Amino acid sequence: MTKVLIVEDEKSLSRFVELELKHEGYEVTVAGDGRDGLEEAINEDFDVILLDLMLPKLNGMEVARRLREKKDTPIIMMTARDSVIDRVSGFDHGADDYIVKPFAIEELLARIRALLRRIKIEGHQKAQEQKVVHFKDLTIEKESRIVRRGDEVIDLTKREYELLLTLMENVNVVLARGVLLNKVWGYDSDAETNVVDVYVRYLRNKIDREGEKSYIQTVRGTGYVMRS
Repeated sequence: MTKVLIVEDEKSLSRFVELELKHEGYEVTVAGDGRDGLEEAINEDFDVILLDLMLPKLNGMEVARRLREKKDTPIIMMTARDSVIDRVSGFDHGADDYIVKPFAIEELLARIRALLRRIKIEGHQKAQEQKVVHFKDLTIEKESRIVRRGDEVIDLTKREYELLLTLMENVNVVLARGVLLNKVWGYDSDAETNVVDVYVRYLRNKIDREGEKSYIQTVRGTGYVMRS
């Protein structure tokens, strides 16, 4: 169930919005001042916060600012102040949307749905991005373990794949041979670091192109790095 926090000191308005939201199937919590609202927002996980701007104890701008230091819960600001400066200030303090009082409840419900939909899409896109690792024209699709350079699929062994993935997930970080040995092969000893050199050579033969600088650079006396 979608959880909504209403932070509003006008009791008749907060009660009206609360009842409408519950009728739509939302789970609703109400706070009557900024300090209580901030405490609820930090201590509980909400899907959306409806935040009044003019609040006792702590105004809405300050609530949003302090909350953004700890969490990224979506915020819709509710206020009678509708100047461009007020809107910009609200967004700068962490609001995701802004609705001006008096408002139709249908508009508020539509804004909540739109915001939740946008957050869901962004979360899906972010999750998809995390499943694909990029370096220049090299890509690794982690779920399918497919490696490509441009449109060409590159066939790698398990160790070659894990070594390349480790290097690509640590672009611009020099990884010592012992570190690579531990991450890819699970060895704690540096005794067989020549294994890393052998597999780097295998990778270069498969991912590099003749006449071009190798994507995997050697750092003499230390290890290897892929530099952007």
